[in-house]
Amino acid sequence: MRGILTVYRKELSDHFSSKKFIILLGLVYLAGLSSIYVSVQNIRDAAQASTDAFVFLRLFTTAGDILPSFITFISFFIPIVGIVFGFDAINSERSSRNLSRLLSQPIYRDSVINGKFLAGITTLSIIIGSIVLIISGIGLRIIGVPPNSEEILRLLFFIFICIFYGTFWMGLAMLFSVIMDKTATSILVSIAIWLFFMFFLPIIASAIANAISPLEDATLATQVQNFSIQKGISRISPATLFNESILILLIPTGSHLFLSPVLTSDIERMVLSPISLGQSLIQVWPQIVIIFALAIICFAVSYILFMRQEIRST
Repeated sequence: MRGILTVYRKELSDHFSSKKFIILLGLVYLAGLSSIYVSVQNIRDAAQASTDAFVFLRLFTTAGDILPSFITFISFFIPIVGIVFGFDAINSERSSRNLSRLLSQPIYRDSVINGKFLAGITTLSIIIGSIVLIISGIGLRIIGVPPNSEEILRLLFFIFICIFYGTFWMGLAMLFSVIMDKTATSILVSIAIWLFFMFFLPIIASAIANAISPLEDATLATQVQNFSIQKGISRISPATLFNESILILLIPTGSHLFLSPVLTSDIERMVLSPISLGQSLIQVWPQIVIIFALAIICFAVSYILFMRQEIRST
C-alpha cells in the first residue's frame, strides 16, 4: 500500500506540474465558459416562457446558434483528456529506462500501474468536477435560480458518469501504452479508435439501417425498425452510451426520445410530464454498467499484461 501511495503522489505531482495538464485544463475551462455564455443568452427567455422545474439544468444543455451546449463540449473533451493521461503511462517510463530503476526500489510492480491509474482518475475527476462547479456558480450568480435537490443529484450522477467514461478512455490508452513501445504509436491508435466510435460508427450504423429498412415511403413499422437497427449498432460505441446516459439525466423532459421513436403527441405529453430521477436512473443503468465494465476490463487487461512483461535494466 505504501508503494501505491508513493507512485500516486509522484504521478499527481507530475500531472499538476505538466504542460499537458495546464493546456487541457485551459481548453476545458474555455469550452465550459463559452457554453455558459451561450446558455445564459438563451435561458432567460426560455425560463420565462416555460413552466419547466429544471431551469438550472438548462445551463448544461442549452445550445446556441453557433456554439453547442456544455454536454456537447464535454462529450468531445473527456476522451481526449483520458487518452492524454494514459497513452504514455508505461512506455514512456520504459523508453527512458526509469521503469527498471523504479522497480529496483522497494516498490512492487503492481504498485506502479495501480498508482498511475489512480492518479489519472484523480486528475480527471478534479478537471470534471471543477468545471461543473464553476459553471454552476456562474450560472447561479447570473440567472438567480438555485438548483433544487433533484437537480443537484442529477449533476452528481452526471459527474460520476463523466468520470467513468474518461476512465474507460484512460484505461484503453494505458492498455496501448503497455502493449506498444512507442508513445506516438499508442496515442495514434487510441485517437483512431476514438474517431471511429465518435464519427464513423454512426455513419456505418445509418447506412446499414437504411439498407435493411429504407425510409423512402416507409410505414411507421419500417421507421421503427430502421431506428432500432441504427441504435443497436450505434450502442457498440461507448460514446453513444455516454451521450444517451447524460441526455437522459440532464433533460428529464423528453428523455425517452433518445431511446425510441415517438409521435408528436407523445413529445407534447412528455414535456408536460418529466420523468423522475429514479426513472432516469433505471433508463441509464445499463449504459452506466457497460461503461464502467469496459473501463475495468481495459485496466484489468493492462494490469495482467504489465505484470507478465519482462523489464530489463538495459
